[in-house]
Amino acid sequence: MTGSSKSQRDLASSAERIVFVIDDDMAIRETLSSLFRSVGLRVELFGSAREFAQIKMPDAASCLVLDIRLPGVSGLDFQAELAEADIRIPIIFMTGHGDIPMSVQAMKAGAIDFLTKPFRDQEMLDAVVRALERDQKRRDSEKVVAELRVRFDSLTSREREVIALVVDGLMNKQIAAELGVTEITVKVHRVNMMRKMRARSVIELVGMADLLGIRRRKG
Repeated sequence: MTGSSKSQRDLASSAERIVFVIDDDMAIRETLSSLFRSVGLRVELFGSAREFAQIKMPDAASCLVLDIRLPGVSGLDFQAELAEADIRIPIIFMTGHGDIPMSVQAMKAGAIDFLTKPFRDQEMLDAVVRALERDQKRRDSEKVVAELRVRFDSLTSREREVIALVVDGLMNKQIAAELGVTEITVKVHRVNMMRKMRARSVIELVGMADLLGIRRRKG
């Protein structure tokens, strides 16, 4: 089995990324392990969903290559369990049965892909590339939001009121009237708030507020 050169380059540049494989067929596990390791990926193999459930998820971009039919907990049931536990690892399903209803259910539940055995290396590698890229983007986004949350938490209660009103589009004079303070006081709070949030412009501040879920007033 051979994969596309594009997939190999994309994966080889991400040695920190991990592919978890769950399949009760040892031959399949070993074949996939060889494939993923050949492009520089770390691979962890499991014979059942329960084995995988015992590990501590690493702080690294990862994806799960999961057999749809497993002893004990099925792949679909395990997908639901992961979602319920808020473990948002991208999943690529494998099946030897070509079960269309299962594939539809899996994709609706957020699976990246659904591959029928025997699949080509290129299909699997391309699916893994998409899955790892999606997980990396999610992690990067969560990191940005976490950093913004720390900055927001450093604001005083008044500065938080000011940020909400600035994002709402109010001018300093309007904010002063809204809060019952002087315009000079608003300017001081606004300067401090922008500095703490590290916002270089109101447009950038609006983007930060959107990420933090700070809603603008209606009307």
